[in-house]
Amino acid sequence: MNLSRRELLTTFLGAPLALAACRESPRRFPDGDIVGQSAELGHILRENRTFQVPADNWETKRVAIIGGGIAGLSAAWQLRRDGVDDFVVLELEKEAGGTSSSTQGPIVGYPWAAHYLPVPFKENVDLISLLNEMSLLDGVDVNGEPVGKEQFLCREPEERVFFKGRWYEGLYLHAGESDEDKRQYAEFQRLVDIWVNWRDAAGKRAFVVPVEQCSTDVEFTQLDKITFADWLSQNGLTSERLHWYCDYACRDDYGLKVDQTSAWAGLFYFCSRVRKSGVESQPFLTVPEGNGQFVNHFLTKVGDKVRRSQMVVSVVPTENGVEVITLRNGELRGIRCKDLIYAAPIFTAPYIIRGFQNDAPFNAAAFQHNAWFVANLQLKDRPKPRFAKDFPLAWDNVIYESPSLGYVTATHQKGIDYGPTVLTYYYPMCHDPVGRTTLFNYDWKQLTDVCLSDLSRAHTDIYELTTRIDIMRWGHAMISPRPNFIHSGIRERAIKPYRNIHFAHTDLGGIALFEEAFYHGLRAADVILVGDRG
Repeated sequence: MNLSRRELLTTFLGAPLALAACRESPRRFPDGDIVGQSAELGHILRENRTFQVPADNWETKRVAIIGGGIAGLSAAWQLRRDGVDDFVVLELEKEAGGTSSSTQGPIVGYPWAAHYLPVPFKENVDLISLLNEMSLLDGVDVNGEPVGKEQFLCREPEERVFFKGRWYEGLYLHAGESDEDKRQYAEFQRLVDIWVNWRDAAGKRAFVVPVEQCSTDVEFTQLDKITFADWLSQNGLTSERLHWYCDYACRDDYGLKVDQTSAWAGLFYFCSRVRKSGVESQPFLTVPEGNGQFVNHFLTKVGDKVRRSQMVVSVVPTENGVEVITLRNGELRGIRCKDLIYAAPIFTAPYIIRGFQNDAPFNAAAFQHNAWFVANLQLKDRPKPRFAKDFPLAWDNVIYESPSLGYVTATHQKGIDYGPTVLTYYYPMCHDPVGRTTLFNYDWKQLTDVCLSDLSRAHTDIYELTTRIDIMRWGHAMISPRPNFIHSGIRERAIKPYRNIHFAHTDLGGIALFEEAFYHGLRAADVILVGDRG
């Protein structure tokens, strides 16, 4: 995009920082590149081509799985655990994992998006089974709740926020708050506690993971009809600090601003991982590569079934099953299978599944995604604190004045607080109504300029310390829980099989979480397994 530097930084970071940055002398840029799959490949699907597979290029499988993200890998893991081995996983990218993918760098591994998993409640037995298989848990407590092993629980300090030249502990900014700010924050916590403790007539919680276990009581689902900003206003919560805190939460988990997010989803963020009022939220399991640890584990179990760089261009339901056509290096190949697990983003279904648009079982266009860019910065040393009393470098580091989400420190969990490190910087494009299109019009240097200019607010030595920046542009990073989506009935219709096609993607939960992808991957696999048992 042909913008001046000032226009670029104003668009991403606001006019004051843009003006200050442009007054400075030009800074040296480190090495780096745009990484990940080219967006051009996916656009082939929109061209409505006809694909003819040579007769010799067909094979037969019991099950084909489209998508090697967490949902697809979870489905494969479940099939193999139950003795089904005649399946294949077709992954568009060069590496499996989707938004849980990671890279092993010269210093440490680092994530390209998802970077933690809260310890689940005891009711989530399937997820606990996986965590036990990975040796991430250390038994249960006196209440039967799983306990994470100490080395995998996010170590202190966990979070800090940068505000007006200083770092402070935590994500809610208490420094300088007024009495009215304190009152409103306490009132917000009281309202959250009400929903944490709420149960319907059947004993179901209002908010819990996975979403399918949540209550569907109308008193609760009507929260989906308004925005989180509207809910705050209706409850007299007008504190600027509280609004920032809630806006950060929405940008962090959903890539949406507080006035774009369903009130149901906003409260889900604060309520779903709290067992009861008065106790802390579930602790985080994390490692340097983030949720790449789960991808790596799945690949040790089913990696031999994963075919990378396989673009599925057509899915054809037949009387006896499904035909899948893939394109790789210009060659078309076909797979005939009895059942298909569709673990790709739901919005792609009309472009890939033949006949879907003529008799659509659900509105795939309602599954809207948002765009992000993620930058991994390799530093030769840690940034120096500005003040001796600054709160120290944490796992999660957020800049109050920035529209970004700040960064996560990949080496934090290693317990080594000196020397080289990797910072993973996150920027959701929620400020731009056409963020996806806009994002792919920016090149590496422009996005690197945004990243370094933003971080220089807090770290004046960031340019000197950074030796390399690689950037991944996520055009369809996460499902967007906007108002009137979660409880519109669309998700429920999409969960039902379409012919012999079983949808399984985190989209179906309406919330882009590992737990949702895992749940729907297992659910789709179990439907097939139950059918096999007759």
